[in-house]
Amino acid sequence: MDDRAEPGGGRPEPALEDEGLADRVAAFVRSRVVPLEPVLDAGGPAATAALRAVQEQARRAGLWALPLPVELGGQGLPLARYVRLAEAEGASDHGPAALGSAPLLDVTMLGDHGGERVRSLYARRLVSGELRACYAMTEPDTPGTDPFLTATRAERGPGGDWTVTGRKWFTSGAAGADLVTVLARTDGEPGERTGLSLLLVPTDAPGFRVVRELPLFGASGQWEIEFDRVTVPADHLVGARGGALAVAGERLRWGRTLRCLRWLGQAQRAFDLMCERANSRTGSSGPLAGHQLVQQHVFEALLALRTTRPLVHEAADRVAAGLDARVEVGLAKVAAARMLQQVADAAIQVHGAAGLGPDTALPALLRTGRAARILDGPDELHVTSVARRVLRARADGERVSG
Repeated sequence: MDDRAEPGGGRPEPALEDEGLADRVAAFVRSRVVPLEPVLDAGGPAATAALRAVQEQARRAGLWALPLPVELGGQGLPLARYVRLAEAEGASDHGPAALGSAPLLDVTMLGDHGGERVRSLYARRLVSGELRACYAMTEPDTPGTDPFLTATRAERGPGGDWTVTGRKWFTSGAAGADLVTVLARTDGEPGERTGLSLLLVPTDAPGFRVVRELPLFGASGQWEIEFDRVTVPADHLVGARGGALAVAGERLRWGRTLRCLRWLGQAQRAFDLMCERANSRTGSSGPLAGHQLVQQHVFEALLALRTTRPLVHEAADRVAAGLDARVEVGLAKVAAARMLQQVADAAIQVHGAAGLGPDTALPALLRTGRAARILDGPDELHVTSVARRVLRARADGERVSG
């Protein structure tokens, strides 16, 4: 890869065409990341060592931190181009971490809304992989779909520093994180629609505690955490005081869109496994591929993939262009989560008992698809939100195309 810039100047970008780059990313994930999944899924020191090793391989392959800023050690691939690679990268849950794009949301948030000191302390170290960050929004005693009920509180002391008290759960990667962005109430009372702020909390601060792991269908990765009067420097406020929901909205739109792209990659992986099984498994009446019911599974899965992919890319293109994409992201999120669950389930059916055991990725893919319909906003939230927005637009005389 060279440092050629696009005409008119700008950040240098990977010189390969997107198609070739996507093929390289897909090959790396397939050959280097997928074989490590059992170790990475198990967590612990062995997982940390394996991740570090594959990250170094990604650096040597020229695939490290593709969408992250050049000045911070990334390769500056514009988000509009990165979305074409995110599907290949996301075929494994560990792909983004292995290739260094996992901190994209945090680095973007700090670049857009973090103060100068916070950016200088953390941004480059996040891009290099030296630090890991997580995002804590949902609380045990409140509906995750209603941030106005947030009870975690941040109070400002005489010296200007913040003291954070509260509890969060279903925080991805919290146990291994060095930083956590926490949604807290800096003004008002739970239920009020103002007074919410974001603070960046170092996890080595006294009073921060990992309470317990919250396995999803037996899989690790989610955690409950506690803030017991954790002192946070005044300049670790992200965005304006009381401006959390605007910053969180930007992050959620990009986060949901990226997850949809990665779910497409995982569904494609399940589809490929199903086709391989149908062609290779032979019974007394011939290959499974000759059975009409197996062919129906293949057809329905392909139909789900082909009809969902344009929805997801439409959402991604609108988000990357800075356009209002709330309807498109809602449609994509529901469609992609359902599609992943459907395709993984069909692949398991074609595999039979082998699809239930540890010899394929299918149980993990099905688990991801089912959890996706609740995490990051349940289906019902997105269905209601999109429908209300469309109906209001029609009532105001706007035409919403189908």
